[in-house]
Order: sequence, then structure tokens, then C-alpha cells
Amino acid sequence: MPGRVTVIGGGLAGSEAAYHLARAGAGVDLYEMRPRRGTEAHKTDRLAELVCSNSFRDNSMLTAVGLLKAEMRAMGSLVIRAADEVAVPAGSALAVDRVRFAELVTAEIEKLDAVTIHREELTEIPADGLTIVATGPLTSQELSHSLARFIGDKHLYFYDAISPIISADSVDMDRAFRASRYGKGGDDYVNCPLDKETYERFIDELMAAEKMPLKSFERCAYFEGCMPIEELARRGRETLRFGPMKPVGLTTPAGDQPYAVVQLRQDDTAGRLLSAVGFQTKMTYGEQRRVFRGIPGLESAEFVRLGSLHRNTFINSPRSLTRELMVRGRRGVFVAGQLVGVEGYVESAASGILCGFNAARLLDGLAPASPPPTTALGSLLDYVTERSRRDFQPMNANYGLFPPLGRRLRGREKKKALGRRAEADMHGWMSQVGLGDPERLCRTSS
Repeated sequence: MPGRVTVIGGGLAGSEAAYHLARAGAGVDLYEMRPRRGTEAHKTDRLAELVCSNSFRDNSMLTAVGLLKAEMRAMGSLVIRAADEVAVPAGSALAVDRVRFAELVTAEIEKLDAVTIHREELTEIPADGLTIVATGPLTSQELSHSLARFIGDKHLYFYDAISPIISADSVDMDRAFRASRYGKGGDDYVNCPLDKETYERFIDELMAAEKMPLKSFERCAYFEGCMPIEELARRGRETLRFGPMKPVGLTTPAGDQPYAVVQLRQDDTAGRLLSAVGFQTKMTYGEQRRVFRGIPGLESAEFVRLGSLHRNTFINSPRSLTRELMVRGRRGVFVAGQLVGVEGYVESAASGILCGFNAARLLDGLAPASPPPTTALGSLLDYVTERSRRDFQPMNANYGLFPPLGRRLRGREKKKALGRRAEADMHGWMSQVGLGDPERLCRTSS
């Protein structure tokens, strides 16, 4: 397999693409602008740094994202292997020690002889050769403009908000308690219970708090799955009680169900850091400290990182990309990660695998390929590249994207049937194109 591939961006998607290309025998030039140029959210120069959460979400095969992770394991995903190795307790979710995760992925890429890492910024799409653009939602303005000119289409965007991280030993465990919802996964979460009076006061303070202003030329278009809590509260005073602060499935040590609850999830292996689940915010730093310390158990909270708001960028993929994530009319240029309108760490990494796989196929003189729509990855590809789609917004993997079954089922039985069909179809496709270890899908479901 002669030839080299340029991969722009060292996030999850770019790391997966470079890893799979190198393992296929291709040379890779991986460009990562950090630390020479930083972003609003990244703090280190490591590859695959996680910035919004430490969670890869549910690990159950009853969820589409759990199924997608199983597909990725079978495809030989570096990201999911690293996540499994540095996992921390999080109930039924796959959460990781973020520092160790980035260190492990970086080390794996650095030891690949076929990969040359360039710590510099590319501001233009290379005119020749194979290229994978995987610069993520925080793509620099210069490269964004270059990409917009290249694909002949305007960029879309939304705003993403980051949850605060709290020092675990600063939480008052006389007021908080450990438990997982419905007892699943042990006592993996720290729960701060609120009674009705405290909840109402919290909502008042949240709504009145000073928020970070947007730039005058920017309109606000949040991604629904990562909505700041103050925006949710604006929809109604009870909205948070039916969202990130829902008390169902949790019982205090006294045997009562709280009126509302704030859950804190372990953010590192040692358990020294906790992230506030679903508490993305655009409040100013001073207001965050004041408002969040009004939550029972967090009166003396030490904030290791406060929440923030940043602009995310993605392209109009239905108009711009083929189902194999190649730019229409520009053979040999692929786009991966959140730029294509997939939302979430798992989905971004999966798209990187596909782009690396397809770039390697082009080097071998083969046509690009993509999995069937009945699979978790294939259903997501259908969503982001369906040409008839007009109002395009980012999307997570979910069973609602899958083609219907031939029989009417509901609930868990429907999800099980969709999962079994996906495993069988993914097994057949991987066997056909010679990708990964298809038999691992059978081992996963058994």
C-alpha cells in the first residue's frame, strides 16, 4: 500500500483515523495545532483530550450507543480499547479517567512508525493526495473558511456548554449520599438531595445569575442534548426536575425520595474529581460558585474546573458528503468527527474509523464502503448524509434512526431485536470488506 494520508486534527476521530491507516500499512501525516495554538476548551497538548465529559455514555446493548461501542470494539477501535482500560465506576455507563485516557491514546499513536505527528496548524485543505479533516467542533476560523470554500457550502453551528468539575473531598457527605439510580451499578454517584424549598430557591438564583454574553454577530443555536441548565429552566420551573435533576430511582439513607437531586459522577480513576451530571452552564465563573454552593452538600465545594460555553462548528453533511464521509465531487477528501454532525465522543470516534478504513481502501485501488443502515454506525451515516434532509442538526446514535423491523415489537424486546439484527448485518459486512474481527460481535452478544 504505497502512499501517505494527511489527517488534520488529533482528537478522537483523527486519532482513530491515523491508527487504522497505520495498521493497514499506510503512512500518515497527523497535524495537531496544539500546543502551538489552543482552543477555548482544551487544556493540554495530548491527542484525544476529552473536554466536555468523561463519559462515553451507556455501555448496555439495549442502547444504540452501547451497540455502537460493540461494533467499534469489533472494528479494532483504539478509543474504545483505551476507554475500557482506564474506566472508572459509573453505573451502567462507560466513564474514564480523562488524563490517563488521553495519555494512553497519545502513547499508542506516538509509537506507530508509520505516523508522523506535526505540531502545527494547517489552514488550508491540501490540494493533492488523500486527506481526512477531523478538526472537530472547535476548528480554527482560518481552516473553517478554507473548508467552507472547499465544499462550496456554508457552515452551520451550535453552542456547547461544559459542566463544572468538583474536588470530591470538598463535598459534605453528611448531606450528600452515594447511590445509583434504581440501584444499577452500585453506589457510583454522589447525590445531593434538594427539598421543594431549596429547589425553588435554586431555580430563582439560577435564573437571576449573570450569564456570559454572546458576541454581537453570533446567534445562539444550542444542541438539544447539551443544553445549559439555565436554558432548560427557562422552559419552566419544573423542567430540571424532569431532566438532569430528576429524583426518580433514588432514595436517601432515611428512605425518602428527594424532591430533586444533583448527581456527581466520578471523573478520574482515583475518585478525587467529580463532574456535575447534566449541569452544563453559561453562567459567569463567580455566579457559578455562588449558585452551585447553594446546593446541599456543595456549600464548601472546591471547583477544579468551572463550566463554560463554546461555539461548535459542523458542516451541512447531507449536501456535502457521501455516505462514506467523502466530500461530494472531491474524491480522496474525507471529513470525520463532530464536523460531520455526529454528536458525542463515541460517534465521533466511529466516524474516524470509517474514514481511515476508506482512505486505506482508496490507496489499495478499492471503492469506499460503509456498513448497512441496520447497524448502529450505518444508521447514523444515513442520518447525517441523507440528501433530502433540510433542517440538519447534530445527532447521537439512537434506535430511532434504525430501519423498522418486519414485526411489531415494543420496549426492550424491540431494542433487543434491533440489536441482534445489527450484529448479524455488521458481522456480514465486516467479513465482506475484511475489517477487524467480526467474530467479536458474536462474543459480545453471547
